[in-house]
Amino acid sequence: MVDIDVPIWAARLRVLRRGRLWSHRELGRRLADAADETSRDQLPEPETLSSMIRLWESGERRPDEAYAQLLCRAFGVAESDLFVGDAAGTTLWHYLTGIPLRSGMFTAEEEERTGRAIEAPQRADEGTVQYFKATIDAYTRADLRPADLIHVLRPVFAGIEEFHREAGPPVRRAFLMLAAENAELISRMHHEAGDPDEALAWSDEAIRDAREAADALLEAYTLAQRGGLSDIGDPGRLVHLAVAARERAHLPPWVDALSRDHEAQGHALAGDVDMCHRRLEESAQSLEECGAEPPYPTEAHNALCAGCLVDLGQAGGAIEILEHEPPKTQPTYAVAYALARMAHAYADTHERERSAETARQALALARRSGALRALRELARVQLPRQDVRHRRILL
Repeated sequence: MVDIDVPIWAARLRVLRRGRLWSHRELGRRLADAADETSRDQLPEPETLSSMIRLWESGERRPDEAYAQLLCRAFGVAESDLFVGDAAGTTLWHYLTGIPLRSGMFTAEEEERTGRAIEAPQRADEGTVQYFKATIDAYTRADLRPADLIHVLRPVFAGIEEFHREAGPPVRRAFLMLAAENAELISRMHHEAGDPDEALAWSDEAIRDAREAADALLEAYTLAQRGGLSDIGDPGRLVHLAVAARERAHLPPWVDALSRDHEAQGHALAGDVDMCHRRLEESAQSLEECGAEPPYPTEAHNALCAGCLVDLGQAGGAIEILEHEPPKTQPTYAVAYALARMAHAYADTHERERSAETARQALALARRSGALRALRELARVQLPRQDVRHRRILL
């Protein structure tokens, strides 16, 4: 077994925390939640507690009995599993690779088999593919912060790429397709996190992998999603990518709707009212063919429609769409962006108070969810001079 520079219990503590996407401060907060009222009052300040957790994870200190119990309650594991346990191999490979450990998601046998494949990629099989696919699916959630998702998905991508290079032919193409899907997801998260250059770089990676896998549908999907990276700043390019996506394969209705929405976005930025409305109508027709709960949700379609109308100077129509189906209240980067778009639309129709109030909601949600794209949209909201007080809130 490979030696590491920390005790196995310290490595397990770090692996469990990172698998849940908790910062040191968040784990400290959960320790406080796990404590009873008496012991909670005796806990140190958050910064001190965060420093203690760092020392535990480095192996420089070991939690005393009271903190050990709190850690086990916070993670929902038995003390023997955290500080003793017999899964040293599983802890080790997650610690060394950075690939997140999802407690309870896989059996001990599945973890061990995947660890052996990590050690010798030639052993990878369909079970290894399913392990990584399930891991990606588990983190494909809009309620997580984009920066956190990037942090956890990059080592997953590195592991998949290693298998693509070294695994045997029966599963190599499956790993390549997973790499394309993962790269596309990372691209979107960089987009939401306000890093257009990284978003485009990862989108390029996704398209290359999809083409190498010779999967026309996957390539079409990655092209359609790239069209959503409006930061490329070229309306004609947006339209070209969306049209190219539909030329690659016969698309399922939800991918067709996605590509037409992004084409409409390009036409809106170019000021072509007729073409924009035509593509939005076609997108709505495609979504009607999907049935219940399509992978591309109606809410996302509505948000793009409203955005197109704002770009066309038709803010009244955008408000009608957004008020008919208001953004959901759970804290997500997508909701923050939709609220920012709504604030923009209210400002353009001179509804100053509603714009300011919606902007405040969007700002608070954007900060909680790490939605830098929503913050950029808020920066575009122009309120009259008498609302300088509200403009300061936005900035």
